[in-house]
Amino acid sequence: MTADSPDDAAPPRRPIRSFVLRGGRLGPGQQRALQQLGPRFLLPYQPQPFDATATFGRAAPLVLEIGFGMGDATAQIAAAQPQTDFLAVEVHEAGVGALLKLIGERGLENIRIVQHDAVEVLHNMLAPDALAGVHIFFPDPWHKKRHHKRRLIQPPLVALLASRLRPGGYLHCATDWQDYAVQMLEVLGAEPLLQNTADGYAPRPEHRPLTKFEARGQRLGHGVWDLVFRRR
Repeated sequence: MTADSPDDAAPPRRPIRSFVLRGGRLGPGQQRALQQLGPRFLLPYQPQPFDATATFGRAAPLVLEIGFGMGDATAQIAAAQPQTDFLAVEVHEAGVGALLKLIGERGLENIRIVQHDAVEVLHNMLAPDALAGVHIFFPDPWHKKRHHKRRLIQPPLVALLASRLRPGGYLHCATDWQDYAVQMLEVLGAEPLLQNTADGYAPRPEHRPLTKFEARGQRLGHGVWDLVFRRR
């Protein structure tokens, strides 16, 4: 066997994921929403840019949300901004079902969902300058130091996000872990395409609703840090 043999080649490195897929039972309402509304509002992942105008049936600003959890904030924001279209990305089926259920209950037309890894969606489904904004609210903090490499907000991803924002577009992150907020501020501040809209952390913008979880944390004295940067 020679040194050039394929059997001697190092195995390809698996990318570090910022999420771990968890199992979980879907409630009957979530299952029904997936069956009834999934064909209309759930977009299949595709390795090519998607046509937002054709998808939504209009030309409108497009905002990407990464990791929407159970979709409460997403639905509130979309209802308050009917003039904006939202592409919501989440890997967990229960969250997808929950947001679909909210879409049906509230009659929302300006949300589409992709159940896939957001990094691949950014690379392949979104063209440069395609986005008016990006929301990343309360991503997994991976609080143990040895897991910090799994945190979503890292220089390569921020550079990719910045490239997908149109000039003047915004990137809004929020976290309730102070050390993650410090890392976010450092990483975002080092990206040359982005400019901080505040002197450090920003006041909570009106478009981000106060969640029940956040309100409970505030009553217990827990902090929340918002960061809002704009594409130069």
